[in-house]
Amino acid sequence: MAASWRLGCDLRMLRYLLGFGGGRGQGLAQGAAGWSAGRGASWRWLHSTQWLRADPIKILMPSLSPTMEEGNIVKWLKKEGEAVSTGDALCEIETDKAVVTLDASDDGILAKIVVEEGSKNIRLGSLIGLLVEEGEDWKHVEIPKDAGPPSAASKPSVPRPSPEPQVSVPVRKEHTPGKLQFRLSPAARNILEKHALDASQGTATGPRGVFTKEDALKLVQLKQMGKVTEHRPTPAPPVAPTVPLPSQTTATPPHPRPMIPPVSTPGQPNAAGTFTEIPASNIRRVIAKRLTESKSTIPHAYATAHCDLGAVLKVRENLVKDDIKVSVNDFIIKAAAVTLKQMPSVNVSWDGEGPKQLPFIDISVAVATDKGLITPIIKNVAAKGIQEIADSVKTLSKKARDGKLLPEEYQGGSFSISNLGMFGIDEFTAVINPPQACILAIGRFRPVLKLTQDEEGNDKLQQHQLITVTMSSDGRVVDDELATRFLESFKANLENPFLLA
Repeated sequence: MAASWRLGCDLRMLRYLLGFGGGRGQGLAQGAAGWSAGRGASWRWLHSTQWLRADPIKILMPSLSPTMEEGNIVKWLKKEGEAVSTGDALCEIETDKAVVTLDASDDGILAKIVVEEGSKNIRLGSLIGLLVEEGEDWKHVEIPKDAGPPSAASKPSVPRPSPEPQVSVPVRKEHTPGKLQFRLSPAARNILEKHALDASQGTATGPRGVFTKEDALKLVQLKQMGKVTEHRPTPAPPVAPTVPLPSQTTATPPHPRPMIPPVSTPGQPNAAGTFTEIPASNIRRVIAKRLTESKSTIPHAYATAHCDLGAVLKVRENLVKDDIKVSVNDFIIKAAAVTLKQMPSVNVSWDGEGPKQLPFIDISVAVATDKGLITPIIKNVAAKGIQEIADSVKTLSKKARDGKLLPEEYQGGSFSISNLGMFGIDEFTAVINPPQACILAIGRFRPVLKLTQDEEGNDKLQQHQLITVTMSSDGRVVDDELATRFLESFKANLENPFLLA
């Protein structure tokens, strides 16, 4: 661990202490002896941190995923004053994908925890802790002056405008504090203005607190019955005539429409038109950002096929008898990998400049967690057996729900599968996970009666277990014809599980 030492003593005395007295050693020694006899207590000061001190090693908020911009400190695994070795877990950091453990890259003592656990939205490169070498005084370590976190939105210095003559601006009409503001329909606004009424005198019954035409007419009826008086705004005090600014409007509508409903007050019943703020985690924000980016920049194309799971269910029953537990989803993952190997033109990605052929078949499997959807990756699926795929899915799914996935376990992938069959969904369409080009949406398998013919050619009704598979593909790299051929091959492989060996 490299550290720069600062020695706060006289150069001649330093040379003497280190044995470089040379020809002047005797005189210097005498001077040192006299200095020591006269100021014996100062020797302790010589060896204090005021004389010999090392710069602490900074622990910064690292980038633990390609899309990470901020992180949350979930828990510190070391305490101040505790020894740390290279590779030891220092703390748990929540990224935009999962909770990742930050390991120490140096030996030493954890001298200072700068950012306490539970802190959120810590910018990349921000100082979160300090390490010192063993033997140093960790209790008196000082936080470097340049340790401030990078400004999230540092405002550039704007030159102050030159003074201008003061010009009075017409005072804007403000609503009374605490008075509920309604959003008015155009018809209601005209009726209220014509009859000198205010929306606060009535009740809004429209969707999301909109004051409708019917509400305004009801208020007019109440006025005619004498139950409501005219609304007369308080006249403003007279002001001296001034020159209005060209950019300022001179009049405002009597009932301005708020841009959003007002925020409700915690602990109090929600009033009409209010809402409750829900805090969003880093994972939720990144999911929202990537979904919006995918649907707005990728031309999604969809193709659907129905697959018969009769043969798969029989094979699965035989494996269960041998105490081999696999799911239908494991067969689906294997069938997709075999089909991608047969049709490498689908195993592609789009990086913004053009398509890229991927040399590996790594399938991302969507897993629902309390914090959002995450897609751990099963590597080299085409070379794995069904049982090995099942073990990988179980392990990665548990780590995903526990927030323990490593970055390499959810970054990358060449193809995605999302299965909602266990939730009773018949069929659905999924959003592509860029830069991948395709995602397969799997519904539940359900019994369907189909008219078939026996060996003698007689018609008969037979029950089949069908699932609906919908593939979303990036039209820039996988066109409709290619997606259709992929689903045909996938259907053939899934309906004949012996082709998956």
